[in-house]
Amino acid sequence: MEEGKLQPCIICGQVHSEGIMIIDQFICSACESEMVRTDVMDAKYPFFIRQMRQLWYRKNA
Repeated sequence: MEEGKLQPCIICGQVHSEGIMIIDQFICSACESEMVRTDVMDAKYPFFIRQMRQLWYRKNA
């Protein structure tokens, strides 16, 4: 990703400049960190799964 370019995060919806691009979607550093630390039994895990589905739905639309 271009350094300093603001992008909306597909997880939290906030605009950030640091994070990762997966396919053509942006995930901010904070959400990426939280996702990798979240246990599958955590209540927030299904939320992350739903948000990540956007990667495939937009690609195949």
